[in-house]
Amino acid sequence: MTNNCSNLYLLSAAACKLGECLEEEELERLSSDLRTLGYLIENMIVHKTECEKRKE
Repeated sequence: MTNNCSNLYLLSAAACKLGECLEEEELERLSSDLRTLGYLIENMIVHKTECEKRKE
């Protein structure tokens, strides 16, 4: 099992810096876009896994 604390620190630092640089509306748009990206990646992983199971 790996320790993901370094990822949390990196993400926290990135969020803080973005919060310093972007207006609230820009942060809301970025947050929405990143959430959508996450959903799309999750969807691709599910489809890839299903396709690999069918090949077996």
